Amino acid sequence: MDVEEFRVRGKEMVDYICQYMTNLGNQRVTPDVEPGYLRKLIPSEAPAEPEEWDNIMEDVDKKIMPGVTHWQHPRFHAYFPSGNSYPSILADMLSDAIGCIGFSWAASPACTELETIVMDWLGKAIGLPNDFITSAKGSRGGGVIQTSASECVLVSMLAARNQAIQYLKRNKPHVEDNVFLPKLVGYCSKEAHSCVEKAAKILLVKLRILEPDENGSLRKDTLLDAMQKDKANGLVPFFVSTILGSTSSCSFDNLQEIGPVCKAEPCCWLHVDAAYAGNAFICPELKHYLRGIEYADSFNTNPNKWLLVNFDCSCLWVRCRIRLTHALVVDPLYLQHANSDEAIDYRHWGIPLSRRFRSLKLWFVIRKYGLSGLQKYIRNHIKLAKHFESLVAKDSRFEIVNDVRLGLVCFRLLAPDSVNQTLLATINASGKLHMIPSMVKDKYIIRFCVTAENASQEDVEHAWRIITEHASELLGKLPTRKEIFVKPPLTRQKSKRFSFTRSVSKEMYKRSKSKSNLHDGATPILVADSDEEETTPPENDDILEALTNVKILPEDDDVFNKDCEDDFRLRHPTSPKEITCNGV
Repeated sequence: MDVEEFRVRGKEMVDYICQYMTNLGNQRVTPDVEPGYLRKLIPSEAPAEPEEWDNIMEDVDKKIMPGVTHWQHPRFHAYFPSGNSYPSILADMLSDAIGCIGFSWAASPACTELETIVMDWLGKAIGLPNDFITSAKGSRGGGVIQTSASECVLVSMLAARNQAIQYLKRNKPHVEDNVFLPKLVGYCSKEAHSCVEKAAKILLVKLRILEPDENGSLRKDTLLDAMQKDKANGLVPFFVSTILGSTSSCSFDNLQEIGPVCKAEPCCWLHVDAAYAGNAFICPELKHYLRGIEYADSFNTNPNKWLLVNFDCSCLWVRCRIRLTHALVVDPLYLQHANSDEAIDYRHWGIPLSRRFRSLKLWFVIRKYGLSGLQKYIRNHIKLAKHFESLVAKDSRFEIVNDVRLGLVCFRLLAPDSVNQTLLATINASGKLHMIPSMVKDKYIIRFCVTAENASQEDVEHAWRIITEHASELLGKLPTRKEIFVKPPLTRQKSKRFSFTRSVSKEMYKRSKSKSNLHDGATPILVADSDEEETTPPENDDILEALTNVKILPEDDDVFNKDCEDDFRLRHPTSPKEITCNGV
């Protein structure tokens, strides 16, 4: 493709994108395809000769688009928002055209310097202390753009691990670093994202997953008790990951209580994961959720969730950049340059060496919308969530199970979990609406999140009509015998897929109950395989335990786990002790 063809095709692509975004409301939210559909449509070998662009785009329409879940659809209410806007798309186009790999200042000065500037812009707008702002007088901290909140947590835990090992080596300088790993223990709430658990596994450290209070908040006494018990057993608390706006229910840990507990320890790093909610703190009326941030060592939020910036763009701030880079610096001669002492080299701030020009899209979006425009967008989502909450509250068949503070409403039918699973499965299968479940207060709940940029009250009311219509149809069909509930009008496989659940035997379900597993909105929820109503609500599920032990039968195939079955079995823990120590 030469420049002239690119000029033509580029304009066509902009038109295609505009048409796609404009007509989204006329499409199914989720695709009506089966696993493996695309392999049947695309040749098994790469083409030997060039193909015409028109043929490629025809295949996009006929083969790719039918399998796309439309995250920008006005009826998409699953997960959290997937940030997107035209300024952000244009910025990514320019970034791709520039094509720089900004691992150091010398590799592309503008790439590095703009990142520092926009991270200061956003940090100040959120209300972070000056210690986190690179340009603030006397600051030793700063911000960096990572790929995801998972990477922010991993990098922060890595810096904390390095700090703790250096502390422990003061009296044993000749001992290898890995000798200290069994002593290190981190902490998080049961409401924390599963990426905390994954980071602990990668870094070979213990993780204690603690019970939050009735509002989903991790409190001082729970953390302090766990730390004291671990220290009595010779362990060293080195990392606490807190949440502001959990994935399951948008709950908030109590930083004001937890902060002093962490600071009382000689080398305990306090991280704050505000992947979704942190963006909302640009609104003055929401900054009170940041109380206690003065105790934090690091903080992350994702503009690619709730600030109209498309993926990937996850922002991490640290109070002391030296403590971060000390764990990550690798400085071979061929990467050194004359300005190393005067400029930031972001290759020392994360896992990858290579870095895209991601600050461009954050810069474009902030400038085009202004803080006032972004505040208006967030406030509209919150207003619509409160309206949806009011609709649910008026229907005596339903209950609200979270404190609706931002854009997420967690609700359920006043009925057993199996009925709520059927309700969600039939709604998702219809393609008219898309939501996902979670477990809140030991109940299977349905999450409704406002996600579309231009979401309106009509969108919310339309969604509620679909939900109530399916609920009425379902409840109207329930038999009089309390113990028996109708099967959904779907195959068993599809029912489990659309309700995001995974059936296991009663025996396996009981064995899999554990406090050690965190939810992430993507992993299916385990349910007891029974036609009868459970007499007691399910307790905490250890999903990995069940997936590694359960025998997957052909008739009980599951789209979520089939491809991973063999891999999970290979990594099956050998003992209950190993499960406890590794936090998995």
